[in-house]
Amino acid sequence: MRQFDLSPLYRSTIGFDRLFNMIDQAAGLETMPSYPPYNIERTGDNAYRISVAVAGFGEKDLSIETKENNLTIRGSREIREGSEAAKTEVLYQGIAARAFERRFQLADHVLVTGASLENGLLHVDLVRELPEAQKPRQIPIGTEAAKPTIATFRAA
Repeated sequence: MRQFDLSPLYRSTIGFDRLFNMIDQAAGLETMPSYPPYNIERTGDNAYRISVAVAGFGEKDLSIETKENNLTIRGSREIREGSEAAKTEVLYQGIAARAFERRFQLADHVLVTGASLENGLLHVDLVRELPEAQKPRQIPIGTEAAKPTIATFRAA
């Protein structure tokens, strides 16, 4: 069994810390699903893309769902009666067409902005939007302001 060291990825990614922790934990398991293969890409400062290889699946065969911080991608191909695929006999099947479910744990404030199916790859675009309260602020540095003094004293 291989051992993968994902620690170099921690330094360059923001928003997927929990995802990488889960991958680290699951790497020790023999039953980790490997179908369908996927890539996680950083496309900008706060933009990410998950690309899943779904050759042979159409838009109607795929579903994408987000609930809380979980992203679930499901795929199931049904051969419809009367279609050309239903009339053919497969002599050797090397292209996987089995149903799948792939789950991703998203970091806080990571939202799915869109998805597209292009050349057998399902691209799911993500963006990390921090609330205003959590965004960094620049504090101006100025000279010390004059302290207010009491000019007159009054009897109480």
